[in-house]
Amino acid sequence: MTISTDLGSSDTRPTRILAIESSCDETAAAVIDNGRYIRSNVIASQIELHQQYGGVFPEMASRAHIEAIGAVIQRAMYDAGASWESIDAVGVTKGPGLPGSLVVGVNAAKGICLARDLPLIGINHLEGHIYSHWLEDAPISRFGENPFPLLALIVSGGHTELVIIRDHGQYELIGHTVDDAVGEAFDKVARMLGLGYPGGPAIEKAARSGNPTRFKLSRPRMDKPYNFSFSGSKTAVLYALRKFGGPVETTPAGGSPPGISPRIPVADIAASFQEAISEWLAEKTVRAAEAYDVKGIVVGGGVSANQALREKLSAVAGARSARLFTVLFPPLALCTDNAAMIGAAAHFAYLRGVRDQLDMDVLPDLKLG
Repeated sequence: MTISTDLGSSDTRPTRILAIESSCDETAAAVIDNGRYIRSNVIASQIELHQQYGGVFPEMASRAHIEAIGAVIQRAMYDAGASWESIDAVGVTKGPGLPGSLVVGVNAAKGICLARDLPLIGINHLEGHIYSHWLEDAPISRFGENPFPLLALIVSGGHTELVIIRDHGQYELIGHTVDDAVGEAFDKVARMLGLGYPGGPAIEKAARSGNPTRFKLSRPRMDKPYNFSFSGSKTAVLYALRKFGGPVETTPAGGSPPGISPRIPVADIAASFQEAISEWLAEKTVRAAEAYDVKGIVVGGGVSANQALREKLSAVAGARSARLFTVLFPPLALCTDNAAMIGAAAHFAYLRGVRDQLDMDVLPDLKLG
């Protein structure tokens, strides 16, 4: 991650946030100046720990957070060249996420705030994904000084949501998944195809050599226009696999993946699944953008790194809409969970006067809007 050094006038002290993120399986800390400039962004990943099991084990995740949190915060401060006297507040993810993982980050933040007499600011993890667009080159600036209202599409392993952003801290949830999140669906399909974990990058890689039109996945019918459902597409993949002697389930913990039968068209199934998911996400998002007359669309979350989704959403927004919507995606390094985005969100909360008490609890099911 590139660290900016342009902080404006040398006699103007920036507002500096120490941010902590531990909602799932990434232990992260960052130092952010003025809600935009990344002084440091340190992430201790647990992917190798959970990869052998095909998914995140909550108890193992929380234990790994405990082991890593101190060193990660210390490294973030060191990389930023920041003293404790230069920190104005501590922002930390309070939810949603895994309870045991959230507790580790929140307790670390509380301890720092108590010891250093600093303000504590609890941040919604989903809000963090939105504020990844305010960091570094600040792509949000393309919408001018007042970018609102905006439509946010948040797509990750645990979330698929459409949110109207009316101003800083003002959100309206207009659509969500009624079953699997899109990232979860990618993980499950990758497991059936024997592609391993995490599923999103594995399917994207396999799909590059596949035919995205070979298998047609029917679109689910929804009572509410902006809700999503991905369980049916997962079932369609299962039925397609059965025609070829599948599925190829990945192995139990500690084993190696079984050999994949050459009869199974893994690349074509992966490409068809990815195409269908990208199309559904893109069409509903653009339809919502039109209905709510927003200035633009911002996309966040781990699945926003998927190139097929980026291309499809940009194409739909430019060709199928009555309006030409600008669609923004975060830099790849800021798509997955990180503390820099939490620091950006905490900066604007700090300016609004948001302060939390030291008895703040984690909220594993926290909603946005």
